[in-house]
Amino acid sequence: MRGTIAGSTARPRLAVFKSGRYIYAQVIDDAKGETLVQANSREGEAQAKIEGGAKTKAAARVVGEMIGERAQSKGIDSVVFDRGGYQYHGRVKEVAEGARSKGLKF
Repeated sequence: MRGTIAGSTARPRLAVFKSGRYIYAQVIDDAKGETLVQANSREGEAQAKIEGGAKTKAAARVVGEMIGERAQSKGIDSVVFDRGGYQYHGRVKEVAEGARSKGLKF
């Protein structure tokens, strides 16, 4: 297990991973070591909403909105954002903005 993030015991972690083609996001409870909710640009729900391909900023925004909605439905309203070592711009920033637009706080 990686080092703990300040405040991670009180709030789950929103982790982002991007491949060359897709983007993935998951909310993780590090105390229990389990994934609470996840979303990615490969699933059918995302593909139906995405215009312009799965590796665009628009696709990342859709994934962020999906993870925000799913977290809210599980009663999660505040997370720690883990950008996974990626710079905070482009697709990573769009995931964050999409999640924030659905009410998730970091």
